[in-house]
Amino acid sequence: DTLDEPIYAMIGRDLKGIGRKIAIVAVPWLGRENELKDWDLWGPLVLCLFLAMVMGGAAESSQQGIVFSAVFMLVWAGSAITTINAKFLGAHLSFFQTVCVMGYCIAPMCVAAFVCLFVELWYVRFIMVIITWMWSVYASMRFFRGSVRAEREMLVIY
Repeated sequence: DTLDEPIYAMIGRDLKGIGRKIAIVAVPWLGRENELKDWDLWGPLVLCLFLAMVMGGAAESSQQGIVFSAVFMLVWAGSAITTINAKFLGAHLSFFQTVCVMGYCIAPMCVAAFVCLFVELWYVRFIMVIITWMWSVYASMRFFRGSVRAEREMLVIY
């Protein structure tokens, strides 16, 4: 019964769950494939805000608001479109489960965006972004595995 627990206990429990899910995305082979099916939207919101703030902060001062808004909207719209695509391809997942996984799977890209603030060589940035993008795709594929037929798994992520 969580209705009678103190607010600090609830926040601690939620933060622990967010940390566990980020760890599953960070090291996908250590977690079970169905652990991310217990969805929440706090973690994805925090990660999306972090990515938008880092990328917006790195932009020119006249473009910061636009970059922040664009990143925020692209992450959430992209998650929604991926979810709808998965449903059309026959995935047996709820809308919020898929949005949750897509949100948590941007964690490696958040790390890359933060590190890129301090790296000035474009080719190092490029390699880092490609590696973290592949990492994000791999982490999300583990979630979708088993929810759609094997020949449709890559179509869900596409």
